[in-house]
Parts: sequence; structure tokens; C-alpha cells
Amino acid sequence: MTADRQGRGEPVEQSLRLTVDDDGVEPLLAAEVLVDDRLGDVGPRGDLLDGRRLVAALGEQLTTHVEQLLTSLGAGHPHPRPAGPGAGGSAVAPGAHEAIVPDPARAALAPPVERWVPRRDDGPRLRDGPPAEHSGACAVAPTRTARTLGRDRAMGDGVIGSPPAFGAVQSRFESESPSQSVLPRAVSTVATARSHVSLQDSPSTDGAIGAVVVLAAGQGTRMRSRTPKVLHRIGGRSMLGHVLAAAAPLGAGQTVVVVGSGREAVAEHLAEVAPGALPVVQDQQLGSGHAAAVALDALDAVVGAVLIVNGDAPLLRAQTLAELVQAHRGAGDLLTVLTAEVPDPTGLGRIVRDGAGAVRAIVEEKDADPAQRAITEVNAGVYVGDAAAVREALTRVGSSNQQGEQYLTDVLGLLVGDGAQVGGHRADDAEDTLGCNDQRELAARRRTLNERVLDDLMRAGVVVVDPLTTWVDVTAEVGAEAVLQPGTQLLGATVVAGGAVVGPDTTLLDTEVGEGATVVRSHCQLAVIGPAASVGPFSYLRPGTRLARGSKVGAFVETKNVQVGEDSKVPHLSYVGDATIGEHSNIGAATVFVNYDGVAKHHTTVGDHVRIGSDTMLVAPVTVGDGAYTAAGSVITDDVPPGSMAVARARQRNVAGWVGRRRPGTPAAEAAAAAGGAPSDPATETRSAGSTGPSTATATDDEQQGRR
Repeated sequence: MTADRQGRGEPVEQSLRLTVDDDGVEPLLAAEVLVDDRLGDVGPRGDLLDGRRLVAALGEQLTTHVEQLLTSLGAGHPHPRPAGPGAGGSAVAPGAHEAIVPDPARAALAPPVERWVPRRDDGPRLRDGPPAEHSGACAVAPTRTARTLGRDRAMGDGVIGSPPAFGAVQSRFESESPSQSVLPRAVSTVATARSHVSLQDSPSTDGAIGAVVVLAAGQGTRMRSRTPKVLHRIGGRSMLGHVLAAAAPLGAGQTVVVVGSGREAVAEHLAEVAPGALPVVQDQQLGSGHAAAVALDALDAVVGAVLIVNGDAPLLRAQTLAELVQAHRGAGDLLTVLTAEVPDPTGLGRIVRDGAGAVRAIVEEKDADPAQRAITEVNAGVYVGDAAAVREALTRVGSSNQQGEQYLTDVLGLLVGDGAQVGGHRADDAEDTLGCNDQRELAARRRTLNERVLDDLMRAGVVVVDPLTTWVDVTAEVGAEAVLQPGTQLLGATVVAGGAVVGPDTTLLDTEVGEGATVVRSHCQLAVIGPAASVGPFSYLRPGTRLARGSKVGAFVETKNVQVGEDSKVPHLSYVGDATIGEHSNIGAATVFVNYDGVAKHHTTVGDHVRIGSDTMLVAPVTVGDGAYTAAGSVITDDVPPGSMAVARARQRNVAGWVGRRRPGTPAAEAAAAAGGAPSDPATETRSAGSTGPSTATATDDEQQGRR
């Protein structure tokens, strides 16, 4: 490992192999860890690296060697990117050291965050019971470990500026699924097709952006919705979330989001998805120029360039922004505007260039002459420029127009008038720049985004049988050779391993599906479906459901907060809640785990190799021991010892001749007579083979029973 000794620039090479126990940290086993002044990558999947801090969930397995090494690095690890020009990587990530070696004082203030850590396929069976709150999922038997995260995160400390946060696994920008959870990376057997906002193919900007300004104060009246415009969801994130995700890999030191209409809701959402970003209120919506000025006034001194982007561009990609920044730096422009070539520029601002290709003006359609109207290069509403120059130009923007507003586009004209060098960078894909102003456009953007995601998945080897009816969020992850049947929806932080088959007509929300598993016509939320497990058709897996390898939840079965052991089955028409089922057990049809007494929920434990008879009620709290049976139709209220047969039902009585006496002339009476009639003594009763003791009923009792 390389560490900078107190900033003296004296690197010390130290090779460290993490020797950790098997429980919960398989991705780290035998991984040579190299940390330099840019934090490097750790292991083939970057298991230790989450943006700008280390997040190894080592828990109690932390070795003294690691602790000593981290101590030698000081209060934090070197920042992966310079905080600004000349920083040279000397800045530290505030949460890095405490993520692995928690500060006891801080840990007392911040509750631990539960993490699910993947295990190998041959890990222990699930018998420990689920946690109080499901915090994630993995393909096979998970092990729980807790770690404490620092609360004083700067922008970029695992929030903004975290490339891995916007891959296929749910990001910390968008953790607002009902689970409010963050999943770990999938096991290494899952070959992923990364989301289009991944930084993997983006050019490096090397900390060129000092600040990002997102304009999100618009009313969005054409949406015809009480939901603020930028909070409308598309592909697993809000529109604002997509924009923040695209800007995150730039590694800006500060991020400001201008809020106005629906400010409380937008600020609350921002606190959830990007707690390091600063919401700034634009009390009066006086135009985009005024909004940008409000944002820059709220910023600390910005070193370098500022990126200004609209908050309603959900198709914007990290690659597009990175290329814009790179073009801006390469040309040496004071301001660069992102542009797009479109077949129909109606209603859009035209980009006017001079003979040398430099941008000279942005002309709105109402002000354009016929020659300018013929221009098909339009303003995309994204700008990158020197922060000081933009700030100064904004002070000169007037409002002498029909709307009486201050336009951000006027900044470009002012700088051109000053003789400054102003450029324009064309986006490779014009769809990246599309805004969203009403529900029709939102639906169109949603379709485009989904097509991009599916295209990435299919290129990675995922079988998508019908792309028109398959929907996959950008936060989901699918392994190569998985099959997505028509009508499948993979939402939130869902992970589907290779070889699994999902669908048709299936919705998975924050659910993990193991290799070779099948899920047919079912709805699953916050569930773990192990390798080779089977779900459906028409199953409902509620939060906390964990199915081990080879287990089965069949038709019309509902589960909640339950773990089902290897090769155990709940085949049909049952409810299983708050329960642990061991290995190789079978739950008969129409079984109900009675877990609620009207006040509190109670737990049921079913052991290994147990046979629960059909139509059994298991009244919790109750335990059925290993190898035990229950008779069909039983109501089990007491524990059943291992190897016992529990019979809890009334004895059967056959009232001979009853149909002939009480239902004479009916088809049933005629069928009975044809079958041989009734015994001559109508009071005669026979007992079923399962009943015990002498019969005590009288003919009168029989008659009375028949009348009820």
C-alpha cells in the first residue's frame, strides 16, 4: 500500500493481503489490495471502494494489520480525485477511515447500518431469522454485519462523485424505494450490464468542475400534477436524480440545486438522494439567469469551472457531460454550451456560429430570421464556464423581454460581446438533451430510457424476449444468459443472476434472484430468491422473504418475513408469515401460519424434514420439531416434539341414512339409494380410521345435528 506520510510526498510501498474469515467477505478473499493516493481499485469488482471512501463491511473481522495500516494513513484516506487544481490528491475523504474503523463517539450518535454480505453458494442454511428491517438482498444465504457510516459527508464522499453509485446496483442518490435500503454488489457470478450513467466509458475530467448547479425551481404546470416536475419518476429515479447521477462522476466540489415550486418536497427528496447537495430557494421564478445567479451567490468560492444544467433532462448521460467538459478544457473557451442536431428545431433556441465555427449567439425562434430558423443545431440548456466570468456576466443580465425574465442564454451573448472565446459542443445523441414538460413527453422519455437499458442488457448477453413489454430500471442488474419473459418489470435495486428466468407477467422490486431460479407470474418485493429456487405462478413474496437454494413457493402463496431452507416447499394456496422453515420440509396446501393475535406478531419455527398436512393452522408462537408431522386439518397451538405426529381436529361421525330422511327426493338421495341405500338402523355411526374412543352420539343427536 502507498501512503503519503503527512503530506511530505514520501510514498511507502506496502503489500497487504487481507486475511479475513469466510463469513460475509468472500469478495475480498485472496484480493491483493493496493491503495495509492487515488485510492485505486480494490479487487476485480472494487469491493472496498464506494466513491471516495472505503466501505468494506469487515465488522468484527477487521484485522489488526488493517487497523494499523489505516491508522498510519491518518484521519482519512487520500481523496480519489483532487478537490481542485493543484490539490494533487491531498484532500481526504472524511468518512473513509471511520467506515472501517468506526469512531466510538460517532458510532454512539449514528445508528449502525445493516448490510447484507454475499456468501458462496455453499454457505450455511438460513436459520438465524431475518433482521428487524430488511436492508438488502443477496443471491444465497446472507450473513449480517453492521458498520457505522459517518454522517458528516461532504459532496462526493460516497454521494456525488461516486461512479459505482450509479451502476446497476441501487445508488445512494436513489434509495427511495419502499425499502429505503441499499443493496450490496451482487456475487461475482452475476455478469452485469451497467446503466447508461456509468462512468466506465466516460472521459476523465480530473476535477475540472468546481461546482454543479442544477436548475429545479420550475413549476411544471403542463405536467398537470401536484408532484413537482423534477420529482416525477422515470426508470427507477426521479428526473432530478437522473441529472444528479449524470453529473456525479465529474467530481464537483460543490453541488447546488435551485428549488422553488414545491420546494419542501424537492428539498426533502434531495436530502434523501443527495444529502451533500445544497438546496437554494428561488423565491420568485424570474428566469433561468436569475436562478443561476441565486445558486452562484450561495456557493463558496469556486475554483475552476461551473456546470449549469436543467433538472428535467432524465436522458442526460455522464459520458455526454464528461465530453462537454473535456471539449471546454481542450478549446480553452471561457464558456461552452451543449448543443444538439435535431430534425425539427421548432420552438428551440438556434445556435448561430461564425465561419470559424465559434458560437456567436443563441437566437430564440420568435426572434429568428428565415435563415436562422433553418438552423437545426439547437441549445441543449447545459453550460460549462469559468465560474468568475459567469458570475460577473449574470450581474449584467437584464429582463427587458416579453416575459420580464432574466435568461441564462444572455450570458453567452454578453461574453461574446466582451470578445471572450465561446464554444459549442454537439452531443453525440440528441436524445440526451431532451427535456420533459408534460406527461406525454415523460412517457416518451421513459420509453427511450428503457430501450437504452434493454439494449445494454441484450448486448451483455441477457435474453429479452419482448422488449416492448419488458421494463428494467437503471438501478437494476441482470446477469448474462438470464431470460426476461414478456411482461417483466425489474424495479429498484433488483438483481437477477445469470441463468435465471423471470416472467412472464412478473414484477420484482428490490429483489434478488439467484442463478438458475425461476419466477413466474408473481410479485416480489424486498425478497431473496436463492439459486435454483422456484416461485409462482401467482405468488406474492413480501419484504423479508428469503428462499434458500432449491426451495419452492408455488401457486397462490403469500410469504412475509420468512426464510425457507434448502429444498423446502410451500407448493400451493398458503400464507407463511413470520416464520423459519428448515431444510427438506413440505408445507401442505391451504396451510396458514397464524402469526397475529390482534396486538403483536409472533414467530413460527418449522424444523428439517417436516411434513405439514394440508389445511393446517400453525398458531404462533409455536415450534414444529425436526422430522415431525401434522395431520391434515389440524390447528396446532402447542409445540410438536421432533418425530411426533400432531393431530388437532374433531373426530369424524358418519350419520347413516341422513340424506334419505332429511333430503328425500333430491338427486343426492336417489344417488345414495342407487348405491345401496343406508343401514337399516339409522342411528348407526361409523368412525373414521383416524378417530379414537367409543361413539357416544345418539340418534337424537344425529337428527339435531342434521337440522343445524
